[in-house]
Amino acid sequence: MRDLGIVWRMVRGAGRSRDASARMDTLYRTQAADYDRFRERLLHGRRELVERLAPPPGARVVELGGGTGANVEHFGDRLATLGHVTIVDLCPPLLDVARARIDRLDWTNVDAVHADATRWRPDEPADCVYLSYSLTMIPDWHRAIDNAVAMLRPGGVLGVVDYYVSRKHPDGIGRVRHGALARAFWRGWFGRADVFVNPDHLPYLADRVDPRFVDERRGSIPYVPLLRSPYFLFVGEKRRSAE
Repeated sequence: MRDLGIVWRMVRGAGRSRDASARMDTLYRTQAADYDRFRERLLHGRRELVERLAPPPGARVVELGGGTGANVEHFGDRLATLGHVTIVDLCPPLLDVARARIDRLDWTNVDAVHADATRWRPDEPADCVYLSYSLTMIPDWHRAIDNAVAMLRPGGVLGVVDYYVSRKHPDGIGRVRHGALARAFWRGWFGRADVFVNPDHLPYLADRVDPRFVDERRGSIPYVPLLRSPYFLFVGEKRRSAE
């Protein structure tokens, strides 16, 4: 029954407020406690992304749109070796869960910040920045990517895992081609929950950093066994000549 409530909230959407934080609060305040349990079966590739980031000991790591902080657990024993991890999100109910997780697991090198991923910057350059199923929820996603690149040190790593649809005629970084019906369907399906899949995400990422790993896949959806949603994993390196 709790899962049905989450599905119903996703179908109803995030409301009509022009304020992004208010929309996120509307969407998640009644499901924050169950967020991780339900989405473990929905958000594929998160553990693999974190493993591929491989930040070195002492690294400063930022997760933009980090929500409940669940992805930080995928660092495992490596977490204790990192210099600092900052979880940035615009949704207070999810950040409450993240802060409770930080306290419960005694993560002394992790903090959670209520801020806009398109504007927030750390005090020092980051060695690694990643977004896990948050890029599609940021209206100004170009600015989010630009901000992520700007906060990285030259040679730093940017990672993204998220839903997407291909361009009509993909080239280069977009190797998989989704038909017109699939592109329209997934945009409508995810758009109800303020998740906006975009054919330009992958090409723009590849333009802003040097790709090191790219893979386009499909993942299962709870309670809808015949559907497999398209998603991608991307890991790139900030150009050392970049400002």
